[in-house]
Amino acid sequence: MNEQIQAVRDMASKFAQREILPRVEEDEKNHRFQRDLLDKMGELGFFGCPIPEQYGGSGMGFLAHAVVTEEISKVSGSLRAAFNMQTMGTAREIYQYGNEVQRRLYIRRLVTCELIGCIGITEPDAGSDVGAIRTRAVRNGNTYILKGAKTWITYAQVADLGIVYAYTDPAVRYKGLSAFIVDLHSSGIDTVPTADKLGWRACPTGEVVLEDVRVPAENLLGEEGRGFSYCMGSLDNTRLTAAAGAIGVSQALIDESIRYARQREQFGKQIGEFQMIQEEIARMVVETEAARLLTYRCAAQKDTGVLHNTLETSMAKYYSCEVASRTADSALRIMGAYGYSSEYPVERLLRDAKLYQILEGSANIHKIIISNDALGYRKANR
Repeated sequence: MNEQIQAVRDMASKFAQREILPRVEEDEKNHRFQRDLLDKMGELGFFGCPIPEQYGGSGMGFLAHAVVTEEISKVSGSLRAAFNMQTMGTAREIYQYGNEVQRRLYIRRLVTCELIGCIGITEPDAGSDVGAIRTRAVRNGNTYILKGAKTWITYAQVADLGIVYAYTDPAVRYKGLSAFIVDLHSSGIDTVPTADKLGWRACPTGEVVLEDVRVPAENLLGEEGRGFSYCMGSLDNTRLTAAAGAIGVSQALIDESIRYARQREQFGKQIGEFQMIQEEIARMVVETEAARLLTYRCAAQKDTGVLHNTLETSMAKYYSCEVASRTADSALRIMGAYGYSSEYPVERLLRDAKLYQILEGSANIHKIIISNDALGYRKANR
């Protein structure tokens, strides 16, 4: 890492410790959306690393984005989600696929958090199978009329703007999918909060219902019928963020486990002196470092202009998220009953870790991508 990236990493770490950590437990307990913290993160430029300066970003790149995401995730999974809602799934997607008018109208306002963003892909019957989307967009003069429902949408209840995917020509399936920049305050839009979640409780999640919503034709993102390729390209970015977040929570679990192992005494010595505890910690450290290197490689490739590195992205996302889950289990074994108690942060970190195996493509989806590439059935980076 160059000095600039090290500096922004240190700034993110200090911010997480000073601003987020003192209130994270209460915010999670009370399901409190942390808009004020998002605004501060926007002011510090945390959401603008992979965005060029001309659109309000810092232009520091994907590796900087990954390390900042990692630092915030050490303390809060709920706030880690913002790096997709404000950066990768909205601002960066508009930058890559939108026109100049759209870039200048939306990107700066997203990275500064003037606008809160969200991504409208998932539906009740369309999760891993993106092609099963049922939301429709019918052209009517200078507008498109959208009708459908999206579910498990992060920031659904608080977002101002969403990148919404809908079929403009369902007869040709994947080639008929399009993407739209939708004002979520428009007439015909309703949101319904989801049921309580295991973790990330300070991160609003809900259903977005679109009932004959009129979207100006100029809000079509890119070209009609190119939505599926835009969606896959966007996932190559959001999955990097998820991988970085998984590393962050893994490192936090390691730090807590080591602190406890050096304090807790049984049979007359620190439990860290017992070989079974050492075995757990050694594996946690090595697997997390391996996941970190996979993730940093993915980010570094993107910084050289290799944006369509689907294979390396899937490797990083799959492995990092599996490691986060295993590290959480190991931390619980090391800490015993205290790890199960809210007296220590491991209980919350464990709940944070489990979600990474599901979001941005489940572990099984990434194993399919990786294995199909290895077998030669479908090359991931074609």
